[in-house]
Amino acid sequence: MSWFILFFAGLFEVGWAVGLKYTDGFSRPLPTLLTVGAILASLGLLGLAMKELPLGTAYAIWTGIGAVGTVIAGVILFGESLAPLRLASVALIACGLVGLKLSH
Repeated sequence: MSWFILFFAGLFEVGWAVGLKYTDGFSRPLPTLLTVGAILASLGLLGLAMKELPLGTAYAIWTGIGAVGTVIAGVILFGESLAPLRLASVALIACGLVGLKLSH
């Protein structure tokens, strides 16, 4: 169950990272409120997952899901680059996440 919780914590991290873009420097109330909610959900779920998972593994996977998901969201929502080196770098992060999961 902890891995499931950690996955959703990572998704909420993607949500708040993308949300920051929409807050326009925290000048837009609704996106700001949603972003703060996603931050609280992400950290709360991370804390729950860490009750059973090792700190280093949980934190690395949480940030990795956030990093990979945010890159994907940036490409889809904001037309960010799909340069081969960028994609290869994201693939390396994803491989690291799989390695951490398999080593646990």
